[in-house]
Amino acid sequence: MRAVLDHIGIAVGDLDKALAFYRDALGLHLEVPEEVPSQKVRAHFMPVGESSLELLEPTSPDSTIAKFVEKRGPGVHHLTLRVEDIHAALAQLKARGIRLIDEVPRPGAENALVAFIHPAAAHGVLVELKQKPDPTVLSTTRVALGGFSLTSVNDGPLKLDGGAMFGVVPRPLWSKRTHADDRNRIPMAMRPLVVEGDWGRMLIDCGVGEKPDAKMRDIYGLAPQLDVSLASVGLSADAFDVVLATHLHFDHFGGATRRTADGVLVPRFPKAEHPLRRAEWEDATHPHERNRASYLQDDFVPLLGAGVVTFFEDDQEIRPGVRVVRTGGHTGQHQIVYIESDGRTAVFTADLIPTTAHIDDAWVMGYDLFPMESLAFKKRFIREAIDREYLVFFEHDPYVAAGYIREEHGRRFVEPVK
Repeated sequence: MRAVLDHIGIAVGDLDKALAFYRDALGLHLEVPEEVPSQKVRAHFMPVGESSLELLEPTSPDSTIAKFVEKRGPGVHHLTLRVEDIHAALAQLKARGIRLIDEVPRPGAENALVAFIHPAAAHGVLVELKQKPDPTVLSTTRVALGGFSLTSVNDGPLKLDGGAMFGVVPRPLWSKRTHADDRNRIPMAMRPLVVEGDWGRMLIDCGVGEKPDAKMRDIYGLAPQLDVSLASVGLSADAFDVVLATHLHFDHFGGATRRTADGVLVPRFPKAEHPLRRAEWEDATHPHERNRASYLQDDFVPLLGAGVVTFFEDDQEIRPGVRVVRTGGHTGQHQIVYIESDGRTAVFTADLIPTTAHIDDAWVMGYDLFPMESLAFKKRFIREAIDREYLVFFEHDPYVAAGYIREEHGRRFVEPVK
């Protein structure tokens, strides 16, 4: 077992006083806080070199951290060691007779798996083992929303340039929220959304598909797996009545077509209607130097010849309870999808808020053709999402499929749904 120091957990009784020292006096950068409902705590990470400090703020008087502060006062609560395989690490420790608090890993902050070693076995120190999730591993998330069943499926990993993903935000800031590889690419995912209602079954976006060649797969770190992901929830390409695109970029709609054994391009979802915003179609079929690399004609033009495309002009309801709203910005006709039922709202935000690292207003992608349009819509939308408690689906986040954007004392964070 190889372990490295991931972070040191510090229990705090007064967050503002703790921040006055660690953030203001020491100048450490504070990441977006994360709620960990299972532990009744809010985690505030502050990177320090290759490791971090984690300020642990109790969210309930009966949480372990609240009881720790009440009994011992604020201070160091635990140290966390990161391991590659937490199950193997626990088995090895158990075989050595090490006393464990958790013999089976449980969910922790950053969507990681964690397990604690008893202080009696570590000379009085509470030690946490942590395994970060691998974004290349297949994952699905299912949520009930009124009369709808919403399932976030996965077409595998995607790697894009970190600078392009965060636009004018400097690397010293965005690198606190994600890590770039030696080619400056950050880990991402492609997460289409299955919507099931009384009227049938819809897929919102459909990933990159199987058409990319070896060169493209290497550039973007692709390993397409949507068919496997759908099969894991009992579905196949034949199961969909509607396939809806937020826009026609290859990582969102490349999976709409497939190549047969004799090289013919055909609809991948043969029984589905493909409603498309006509102005987006016009932009996609008349690309220019700036967007030509993202609009790949083989992804969507064959659908028109197959007779499965219907065009619409403006914002409207695609099916009862499912409507599209143009945001512009990323592309001229980029749209997001609202799903509404029984007084609740979920929103598939596509490239308006591609990951949980993009919940600050000004964190707009360099890929956006009209960034000020993105910024204006995003500011209005996030305020609305917070105030009305929208469930937001993050199409490109490698770890969090969906969650609620929260704001406390001027600080935003995402409370993930499991």
